[in-house]
Order: sequence, then structure tokens, then C-alpha cells
Amino acid sequence: MSPLQSVAQGYRNVPRHITNLIAAQFFVQGVNTSFFLLLNYYMAKEGFADYQVAEVLSYRFLAVFALAFPIGLFIKGRRLKPFFYTATIATPLLSHVMLFAIDHHYIGLLNVSTMLWGVAYTCMQITVLPFILINAKAEHHSEAISMSFLSFSGTICLVGFFNYLLTRIAPGFFSEQRVLQIISTLSLAGAYFVTRIRVPERLSEKVPLRQVIHGYDWATIFRALTPTLIIAIGAGFTIPVINLFFLNVHGLPSDHFSLIGSLTFLLVASVIIFMPYIKRSFGYRIAITLFQSASVLALFILATTEYYSETAFALGIAIAAYVIRQPLMSAAAPMTSELTMYYVGKRNREIMSALNASIWSGSWFISMKLFGWLRQLDFRYVSIFLITVAMYVVGVAWYAHLIRQYERKQQREEPERQAERKPVYSES
Repeated sequence: MSPLQSVAQGYRNVPRHITNLIAAQFFVQGVNTSFFLLLNYYMAKEGFADYQVAEVLSYRFLAVFALAFPIGLFIKGRRLKPFFYTATIATPLLSHVMLFAIDHHYIGLLNVSTMLWGVAYTCMQITVLPFILINAKAEHHSEAISMSFLSFSGTICLVGFFNYLLTRIAPGFFSEQRVLQIISTLSLAGAYFVTRIRVPERLSEKVPLRQVIHGYDWATIFRALTPTLIIAIGAGFTIPVINLFFLNVHGLPSDHFSLIGSLTFLLVASVIIFMPYIKRSFGYRIAITLFQSASVLALFILATTEYYSETAFALGIAIAAYVIRQPLMSAAAPMTSELTMYYVGKRNREIMSALNASIWSGSWFISMKLFGWLRQLDFRYVSIFLITVAMYVVGVAWYAHLIRQYERKQQREEPERQAERKPVYSES
């Protein structure tokens, strides 16, 4: 069987209830990516200053940071399907409330709806991986997790192209507000796919709140979370402002960057598809460490183009480095999630997923504040981006350490892993 046939067969074998969950997640991610790409532009056109836009975004990150951990504790031992309904219905509806508040400049309503939006989105963000790991066979985990991560890359490609084409067809009618309203409405279809998840849901072992301290392996969890924390803080200095780097350093306009971003995430999706095959063929050391290391090198090349930005070839090198860097780092993400979930063990997975979401939101909130402070002190983009490079190096090294520890643990627990691969139920 050729590699391509092996990859295709792996995805065909993913059970139907998992593919329906991924479809529901796809529609929720459609709202998330459309707001990621277009909300800032829409608020700017409505007269919101930069600091006001940043303040509104911070409410979402703060909501996730504050509530992801309690939600993670709450979902332990409970059915997850109601959380999928909450996310697929509340996220699009709250998106319309946010757009209404922006249009009428109802600041209080905007802040509250943004916080609730973050909570609704978190209900999907922290439950998908635990559901997959509990309700799918172990041999399907890699493909299912990769499909979950593909939902972000796929939607950002579609939204980018969708917005680009509509603004070319009727720029006066298809404003950022109109496109966001259309996508928010279409995203309600995600609830339909939740209704298609028709298997007896397996539950994790419940941990009473009074036993939280002793009910989880906190030392193991913190070891697994450490590289995520380091990389998340580093990414917060770069990812949210990469468009400003291209605009202010290389003069690249927003519509060109959006098109490049869409094409880049199309490449991201293409690489992620092959990650389960790469992991099975070469192991986590290649699928994670090698890919992340190459991504860090590409980011270093991207950042240092500021030193020679006045040359004719600087923009071309920056774009090439960005196009290479994004797929390499993003493609490793499903495998790092799988690795850390396996590393912490069954009883820690829900809280691990919740803490992971909390760390990313909290870290980005802190990094955004630090970025603004450093720019006020006239730090150049290259200096700030090199902070990301340094933190990525430490994070990649830590992941390499986790891989070695997990491989030793895997050898010791071979009988338990064999038992986990046995079928639990059959699906009609």
C-alpha cells in the first residue's frame, strides 16, 4: 500500500460519530476564524481605536483563562454532548449580538457578549480531544486528532477566500459586517451534526471536587504543560501581530496578506493530513521535534528580514519564510496534543485539555500586553520576534524530553496499551 493509500485508508476508518463531531467543530471554527480575520477591520471602520479593539479581545481571552479550568473540573465524568450543543448554538448567536453591539456602539453589551462568546467557544475547545480519546479506538486517535486540528486550517482558508471573492464581486454590499453575519448564521448548522452523534457516550471517571488535590497527577500534568506554556507565551509575541509586521516593515497591504494567509493555511491543512502517517512511520521525534525545529529556523529568517527590509528581495524572503514556518509548526500541533494526552494518562485528560486552553488564552493576553509595552519603548519587531525564537527553542527541547520520557513509559505499560486498543463497542 502506497503512503497516499495508507493515509486515505486511515481517515476512512475514523468512526462516523467522530466525523460528525469534527463537522460540528468545523462550523464553530468558521465563526472563530472569521472573527480572527475580519473583526479588527470591522471595528476599526466603525471608529473603534486600537486600544479599544485590544480591550474587547482581551475580555474573550480573560473569560477563557478564568473559566477553562473550572469547566475542565466540571466535565470530568459527565456527558460531553450537551457542551457541543452549547458551543454550536451559543457561539453563532452571541456572534450576532457582538456585531449588533459594535454597530450601535453598545460597549457594555459588547464586552459582556464577548466574554460569553469566549465561554461558549471554550465548551467546544476543551471537550473535543477528551471525547475523541474516550470514544474512539486508539488506532484512530491520530487521524481523529488531526481532523480536529484541520477544522481551524480548513475554515481559515475558506473564510479568507470567501471574503476575498465576495469583496471583489460586490465590495459595497459584502462588508466585513455582512460577511461575519453570513458566516455566523451558516455556522448554526453545526448543531445538526451534534444530533448525528448517536453512540452511547463513554464517560471518564468522575473526580469529586473535594478530591481535586489528590484526584489528579498534578506533577505529571505540569511537566506536560510546561512546553505548551513556554511556546504559548512566545507565540503571543508574534502570531497576533504578524500582519502588522508585514504591513509596517515590508509595506504589504491587508488584502494581499489575507490571500497569502489563506494559501498558507491551505498548505497547513495539506501537511496535517499526512501527520498520522509520518508519526507512525518515523515516531514523535520526527513528527514533533524535527518539524518544530525547522519552523523555529524559518521564524528566525522571517524576523531578521527587518535588518535588510529596504532591499528588493526582503519581502520575498519574508513571505517564503512565513509560508514555510506556519505549516511546520501547525502540523506538529496535533501530535503534541496527542503526545501530552497520552503522557498524562486517562484520568488527567479533561483537566489537561482545559488547562491547555486556559494557558493559551492567558499567555496570549499577557504577551499582547508585553508586546504593546515593548513597542512603546521603540523595540523593533525583529527584537520582539527573537524573544519568540528563544522561547520556541526551549519549548522544543522540552518536548524532546517529554518524548523520551513517554517512550520509556510506553515500554513499561505495554499490556495496558494493548488493552486500550480492544474494541469497546461496534457502530452501526
